[in-house]
Amino acid sequence: MQYRSLGRTGVQVSTLVLGAMNFGRIGNTTQEEATAIVDAALDAGINLIDTADAYSGGQSEEMVGKAIAGRRDDVVLATKATLPMGDERNHRGGSRRWLVTALDNSLRRLGVDHVDLYQMHRWDPTTSDEETLSALTDLQRAGKIRYLGSSTFPAYRIVQAQWTARDRHLSRYVTEQPGYSILQRGIETHVLPVTQEYGMGVLAWSPLASGWLSGAIRAGQEITTNRSGFMRQRYDISIPANRAKLEAVEQLATVADEAGLSMIQLALGFVTAHPGVTSAIIGPRTADHLRSQLAAADTVLSTDVLDAIDAIVAPGVDLAPDEKHDTPPALLDPALRRR
Repeated sequence: MQYRSLGRTGVQVSTLVLGAMNFGRIGNTTQEEATAIVDAALDAGINLIDTADAYSGGQSEEMVGKAIAGRRDDVVLATKATLPMGDERNHRGGSRRWLVTALDNSLRRLGVDHVDLYQMHRWDPTTSDEETLSALTDLQRAGKIRYLGSSTFPAYRIVQAQWTARDRHLSRYVTEQPGYSILQRGIETHVLPVTQEYGMGVLAWSPLASGWLSGAIRAGQEITTNRSGFMRQRYDISIPANRAKLEAVEQLATVADEAGLSMIQLALGFVTAHPGVTSAIIGPRTADHLRSQLAAADTVLSTDVLDAIDAIVAPGVDLAPDEKHDTPPALLDPALRRR
């Protein structure tokens, strides 16, 4: 396992991060299975575990808490808030009122007295940066948070939050968690230059592109991954963006074969090769998934392989732009770009 500094915090983290989104109802993973995955990940040298309050309605946090009981100090523990937690309209977002409650709920579910990294799961357009950062700064000073992070923020919002923190003398986000893979390279255009400018750690989610780069999806084969069962549109080959992804996958499979790599090694090695990326978040649903992903822990892609990838999916290109979560609202709602 390789380790890198998490931005400028001085905290050393593994280049593979254990993501716990599949723990619980989302991945149909039991506590016994989750604990076995955590055990194997820690034994392999992974030292950062990432979860969120919204994952299976808090079930993921509960399972992570039980799995790390007795060895909390060995884990850099990260969780998130802002996504809806039920139907109550104020049980979401980045307000002080909600974040104070949300963090206490997360600490209770995790069975800990603090988290190392508390991330805003999405930018909340209804709440000012000053409101959110002021609340987070107070929670940090209370000892409940060590570091603050953002997740899936548009580049201009990352900049605005940094400026607000500096102007108001508040704690700043020291990490960003964007979606990034060979098939979705848009963050190379705006987000990664910004995070590098501000010295932020970057924890990339979905490096396997929701299973497209796992080796389980190939031309002429029925797509039977767990996620394709409840996100059918993202795997419907009649949709042009999905056909483009499948065509790229077939070409990438040839590159991997010629380099003596698995598709997973190619995909994870690509993400961790970028100098602006600290770690890739893997989200295994089973112990077998974890083992196949751990095989990429020391993968270093050659310049020839990286050039071949660039020829298939050009730098800065998203093959499925509609699947992005950091698109400015005005690009999605016509009313916001018309007088």
